[in-house]
Amino acid sequence: MSAPKPRFTLEFEKPIRELEDKINALRASSETAGMDVTKEVRSLEAKLEQTRREVYGNLNPWQRVQLARHPRRPYSLDYIGMLFDDFQELHGDRLFMDDESTVGGTAFFEGRPVMVIGQQKGRDTKENLRRNFGCPNPEGYRKALRLMKMASTFGLPIITLVDTPGAFPGIGSEERHVAEAIAVNLREMSQFGVPIITFVIGEGGSGGALGIAVSNKVYILENAYYSVISPEGCAAILFKDRAHAPKAAEALRLDAPNLLKLGVVDGVVKEPLGGAQEDPAATGSNIRKTLRDSLADLSKASPEKLIAMRYAKFRAMGVYAE
Repeated sequence: MSAPKPRFTLEFEKPIRELEDKINALRASSETAGMDVTKEVRSLEAKLEQTRREVYGNLNPWQRVQLARHPRRPYSLDYIGMLFDDFQELHGDRLFMDDESTVGGTAFFEGRPVMVIGQQKGRDTKENLRRNFGCPNPEGYRKALRLMKMASTFGLPIITLVDTPGAFPGIGSEERHVAEAIAVNLREMSQFGVPIITFVIGEGGSGGALGIAVSNKVYILENAYYSVISPEGCAAILFKDRAHAPKAAEALRLDAPNLLKLGVVDGVVKEPLGGAQEDPAATGSNIRKTLRDSLADLSKASPEKLIAMRYAKFRAMGVYAE
């Protein structure tokens, strides 16, 4: 029997893991020696719960970025499986290839037909290479646009799940005009007369995220981030050193509480203590409730009203000062 794989631990989570290890070691020794350690275990469990609340209740923006990138965090296909029925994935942009960093297709949400599109990362090296580490090529955006046009034609609400560090900046991607593909998506999404709802479920990097997020409602998970640039990229430009990423994350105000305060997102979806990976089902349930309420609200609006609402939403962002 192979030994269990060590649990992935972020730097700020080490005090929690140390207490968990102590509790496990104490229980193991009690079984071997036949000692009663109930009192000691209860004391450590109380301390563990307190430590968890202190650590996860006071996360700074950089720590939230780290949680957004957690390798066990649920990805788009995980949430699609939890939230939607009869998902029929559709492939290809009908121009060049099928970009597997972007997934999408028709599905049913609580009996209602919808079009769902998400950015997908991989769980291991092989799948990450196949999914291009969640960084779409232009074909990913063109596939997404093809599906959104189909949804608009048939009057289907569009649900998008954002989880990308950014669009792929490789030579081939640039040769095939990734910036133009994103720009076309921004223009076209602004004019669809169907409800468009976006959830930022992990990383929301730059135009790579915005390319599927010109929506009537944009929600973000509690430990996700949404930013014009990654903290490392910002640090490399402003401070000439990527090691200043924590400082850049603070300055970018890319975490959910700041984004809600600034009006960039419409709501924050609660995650379990420790992050979505600690209880994916509970996180999915919270997304479901938000999606249900938002869809019910937007479905009352006419196509013209939906377009006007979307325009007003993005025009209201930011502050102009002389």
